[in-house]
Amino acid sequence: MFVATEPPIEKRLLVTGAAGFIGANFCHHWLHQHPHATLIALDALTYAGNRHSLAGLERHNGFRFVQGDIHDTLLVERVMTDHGINVIVHFAAESHVDRSIHDPDTFIQTNILGTHNLLRVARGLWLDGPQGRIPHRFHHISTDEVYGTLGPQDPPFRENTPYAPNSPYAASKAGADHLVRAYRHTYNLDTTTSNCSNNYGPYHFPEKLIPLIIVNILHNKPLPIYGDGRQIRDWLYVEDHCRGIAAILDHGQEGASYNIGGCNEWANIDIVRLIGEIMDELFARDPRWLQAYPQSAAAQGRKSADLIQHVRDRPGHDRRYAIDATKITEELGFRPAVDFPTGIRQTIRWYLEHPQWWQKVMDGSYRDWLDAQYGERKA
Repeated sequence: MFVATEPPIEKRLLVTGAAGFIGANFCHHWLHQHPHATLIALDALTYAGNRHSLAGLERHNGFRFVQGDIHDTLLVERVMTDHGINVIVHFAAESHVDRSIHDPDTFIQTNILGTHNLLRVARGLWLDGPQGRIPHRFHHISTDEVYGTLGPQDPPFRENTPYAPNSPYAASKAGADHLVRAYRHTYNLDTTTSNCSNNYGPYHFPEKLIPLIIVNILHNKPLPIYGDGRQIRDWLYVEDHCRGIAAILDHGQEGASYNIGGCNEWANIDIVRLIGEIMDELFARDPRWLQAYPQSAAAQGRKSADLIQHVRDRPGHDRRYAIDATKITEELGFRPAVDFPTGIRQTIRWYLEHPQWWQKVMDGSYRDWLDAQYGERKA
């Protein structure tokens, strides 16, 4: 059954982590759907934030980019006050599990304390300000990793699945989720939370599996696969994720959590093989890609599958994630529209057509991190 609540009048958005992968895609999606809306994009531009991911949005009169940190209370207060913000869409987070294993402190600082600072400022302005309580919404973006891991025959995660995070990243996001719920229960802040499965699509920083494999094939480099590669994830095209978030902003129940999944369970090794097959096919069919990428596997006469290299698995690697998205379908009418083979083809083509984007983010420090992360794990 479809149930809708009245949304805040004239949503004026503050989007945190707006220059990151999902945040940038959401900004494009929202302003495409609401070209006259107010949207303030806040991002600290750490290693995974890229100002170029927001290119073209300046044509919207209501769009502004602010470089800043969610820990900066005065900055957040000023931005929200100056622009009359009544909706926060909170993407800002450290999100790479491998990095959380080596540097958990940063994840605690950003994902827990940063989220708390936003909640505290929102409470002060929306509940305790001079106008008293004003219509508002605080939407928190979370992950299915807070639920832990699944066995091969276990049913997918539901919204009432007990939390059992297994990595410092997942634990930090679980802590943030609990803070959001606490502010709803204690202060009656209008909050919603979405827990999504693995995303893929344009503007994805190339340390993550899918863009890493695409870029490495273009450079004829090894394709690192953790362990046996049979880890299973539920893949969600990022545009579908943005549609789900928009549905929650428009009609989600106050205080509710919604799982957003793609209904696309794939093993990592099968994804790598699929990407390789598609790229081999594209290069064989269209010679312009051979000219554009002379260092690619195809240009060097190699099959992409020949580049696969199994490396030592990371500590505590969860075996399977899967999302049951029945709730958001029944309450809000949302369903993912893009199946995985279609979405992965669109993603590959985007990376082929936008080398100027991913080449700019692959600086020396990023290459050093990749070498340290995968070079030392050769099986």
